[in-house]
Amino acid sequence: MRSLYKFGLSVLLALGSAAALAGYAFNFPEPVTPIARETLHMHNLVMVVILVMFFLVFGLLIYSFRTHNKAAGYQAGKFTGPNNRKQWLWVLSPFALLFFIDYVVFGIPAYHAVVLYEDTKTDAELVVKVTGSQWLWQYDFPAEGVSYTSRLITPRDQIDSGAAKGEHYLLEVDNPLVLPVGKKIRFITTSNDVIHSWWVPAFGVKRDAVPGFLREFWATVEKTGTYRGQCSELCGKEHGFMPVVVNVVSQEEFAKWLASKKPVAPAPAPAAAAEPVAQAVVAKAQ
Repeated sequence: MRSLYKFGLSVLLALGSAAALAGYAFNFPEPVTPIARETLHMHNLVMVVILVMFFLVFGLLIYSFRTHNKAAGYQAGKFTGPNNRKQWLWVLSPFALLFFIDYVVFGIPAYHAVVLYEDTKTDAELVVKVTGSQWLWQYDFPAEGVSYTSRLITPRDQIDSGAAKGEHYLLEVDNPLVLPVGKKIRFITTSNDVIHSWWVPAFGVKRDAVPGFLREFWATVEKTGTYRGQCSELCGKEHGFMPVVVNVVSQEEFAKWLASKKPVAPAPAPAAAAEPVAQAVVAKAQ
């Protein structure tokens, strides 16, 4: 048992040091929305419980293999039979434990996360419509009358000719989506052609854009910055070239950006020259 304890401790230390070195490369990005935090909490809870169960079961197996074997002179138990309480205890105890873990330890937090994810209509302060097309995104602010497209701007020589890649290779666009920080935003997704999927990992949200349907989700981004994602539904040969870039700014910056995006009202047509007409009428009357 002492050697087993040392082995388990070394594995845990190795996993911990690897996680510390990996940073965000092999982990969730920093959560910046309530939904993302809830998702990360659920993930960590599941991982901790699974690791505890794994090492517990693994330890019991090693202990049983080393102790309960014929070479050590161990005699097999004789407690089999339909009316043996000990046998029923060993059968029902794991079932009851797994039932409790699945429906209580995992089920309650998972239910809360799903309810939070689907709360799309309560107190939304801004509505953004996201439309997927092969292969770009269109963003509409219906109440503000703003509409524009966002597409990849990574140079083709980086993609086709092996040129040096930029810092945000395949994750850079001409017109990013701009959102205000701290505002509850209702997103509505749809598509013009095939199924796409709008996904920003730091937001903890991903929703398919299905042609002919309006689907929705919400997000409140609590930290300013630039967040990147991609289309996560295989949508054709250019699927890998549909990045999502979101700039989250202060309310003042967002108001300025929104004003710059609104279409300029056409100048009023010059008034018809009334004086020559009036003179002609007077001359005719005379």
